[in-house]
Amino acid sequence: MRILGIDPGLRSTGFGVLDAAGPRLTYVASGVIRTQDATQGNLPARLKLLFDGITELAARYQPEQAAIEIVFVNVNPQSTLLLGQARGACITALVASELPVAEYTALQVKRAVAGHGRAAKPQMQAMVQRLLSLPAAPGPDAADALGIAITHAHAGHTLARLHTAGLERTAASMYRRR
Repeated sequence: MRILGIDPGLRSTGFGVLDAAGPRLTYVASGVIRTQDATQGNLPARLKLLFDGITELAARYQPEQAAIEIVFVNVNPQSTLLLGQARGACITALVASELPVAEYTALQVKRAVAGHGRAAKPQMQAMVQRLLSLPAAPGPDAADALGIAITHAHAGHTLARLHTAGLERTAASMYRRR
């Protein structure tokens, strides 16, 4: 199963692609989509860059599933709103590419990759490097995206079993009968 992980951001959106065969994970690609080419105040142009970039990644790497980080409210409501719009552009591109999209919180990703929810960015980078046997640590945004894909690779089997049992995930990451 090929998984595309997305760490959404308005200035830089990390992406990571990996293949999962049971517990075995194989690195395919990672990087960052940057929107600084668009005028700083031109939000629609930046969102279009994100949409087009994610659409191109889906076409190039042909993932079977996608996973994206859930955004929480920050101290600055304006920043939260902008980040939510960037995330929406990414999700729309994934859905337009006909990919099923799973969502994970930063805490879930840190626990899955580093073993605890307070892992710092350098620790996440080192663990992603180790888990995927990479020659060097990926950049912070790419490492987060790969971490999201790793989390989905491990959680995907459980989610599929819950779905088979007649349970579905709600927006709040809770499960209920269909």
